[in-house]
Amino acid sequence: MNRLSVRLGILALPALLAGQVWAQQAPPSQITEAAHKEPVPASKPAAARKPKAVAPAAPRALFGVFPVATRSDEARKLVEKSIDEYENVLLDNSVATAKQATVRDPKFALAYAIWGYASNRSQPAPEAVKHARALLPTATPDEQLLVTWLLNVQEADNLAAINSMNDLRMRFPGDKHVLYLTAEWLYFQQDYTRSRKMMERILDIDPNFPPALNMLGYSYVETGDPDPAKAVNFLKRYATIESDQPNPEDSLGEVLRFAGDDAGSIEHYSAALKITPNFYSSNIGIADTRTLMGDYTGARAQYDKVIAAATNPRDKLHAQFQKSLVYFWEGQPEEGRKALHATLESARRQKEPYEQFEAALTLAQLSDSNASAQEQLKALEASIEKPIAGMGEPDRNLSMGQVLREEARFASLNGQPEVAQDAISKLERYAAITRDLIVENNYESARGFALFAQGDYANAVDELTTDPHSPIALQQLAVGYDKLNAAAEAQTIRTRLKYQRAPTVEWFLVTHPAAAPKSTAPATASVTE
Repeated sequence: MNRLSVRLGILALPALLAGQVWAQQAPPSQITEAAHKEPVPASKPAAARKPKAVAPAAPRALFGVFPVATRSDEARKLVEKSIDEYENVLLDNSVATAKQATVRDPKFALAYAIWGYASNRSQPAPEAVKHARALLPTATPDEQLLVTWLLNVQEADNLAAINSMNDLRMRFPGDKHVLYLTAEWLYFQQDYTRSRKMMERILDIDPNFPPALNMLGYSYVETGDPDPAKAVNFLKRYATIESDQPNPEDSLGEVLRFAGDDAGSIEHYSAALKITPNFYSSNIGIADTRTLMGDYTGARAQYDKVIAAATNPRDKLHAQFQKSLVYFWEGQPEEGRKALHATLESARRQKEPYEQFEAALTLAQLSDSNASAQEQLKALEASIEKPIAGMGEPDRNLSMGQVLREEARFASLNGQPEVAQDAISKLERYAAITRDLIVENNYESARGFALFAQGDYANAVDELTTDPHSPIALQQLAVGYDKLNAAAEAQTIRTRLKYQRAPTVEWFLVTHPAAAPKSTAPATASVTE
């Protein structure tokens, strides 16, 4: 299973992750990794410095090397277990275990920080973040580094997060857990190549480290040069090492679906459920795969099982959302919109912000007209302009980036360059404020859509290249290369697009171009399954 993305903007500093200094015009387009250098100077902002108040020396060490300020050996062991569960994508277990650690030692800052960090998958836990922040001065210096990073990621305090991550890497350059957190962060910044290199470095330290094997399985189908055979081999090693866990089988199910092997996908999802019958990702994975297979009756029946068994509102509503999309796949858009509106209303009643956003954005993307889509996107933009209860700031930033990119795309398709430029200008400012690499990618691809509509294909492809995990952007990029008579480049992009096969709205739109809101612009070439 691929964990919920942890979004962290980039402000490059002269340390382990180095790059260009942030400019007012355009944020840096990628993360660059440098060799170990001197620590960040003391002139860095106060928020990024190590707290001075330090507890007396603690007799406990996390994983035997990481001093922590708890005198409860049981609490320490529970935090180790929680981190292990997080790394192996057992997120609900990780939250529950971290909570147990806070009971054993109510003054253990790291226990609260891990609780809050792992909670983002289903429901943010601001109370855990508050406790961790309050207890930070009582932690050891090394514990403070990790707690600070975990908190700043959740709070979207990107400068301090970068500083503390650099300090962690310098303090523990050979620690597989610190390396894993760094590599995972790079992965969810869509910097797959560097993430893959760091995961492979972890295997030099521990050839059988399960989390690295899992992430390598995904990275080898999500890079610019997909290698599904190598991806599956990594995941099979993962499954051999963790034969009593559901996640390796679940990951095989998802990656095989990316590769178009639906029968193999269902086989491995089913194997995961034999280990853990209520494993959410595999239960909904079977339903999603049946949707792509065209088995709509089987998909609906499976979604109903997921909805009945879900343990939190977000998971239940997401299954309801995916079930709504089945109508579109089988060619009943009006019924699909009714079902999406019902999901949106349910999410509003339950005050679940993530599913409210997902349903509202999809209603715009699958609207019956371009004008209606643009109107709905403007309303959605207004609804997420300020912090939202129950949604982390990094995720709100990402949501705003998606909405503004879609505003620019629809305006470009509809021959409204001024409207498109207004959205692009907002995105440029938003990317500079948030320093979020994913928001920057949205800004660049929004410019790409506008340039493509103007016939400037050479510059359009440069911009669209920055949004590598968007099927819509990749499709437009391939067509741009076609316009430039760059057949080899176009084929490379279509190969990459092929392995993004999933039951998402964007994949539906690139495989069913006639279902897109009606536009005055000529249709682009489509991808076939």
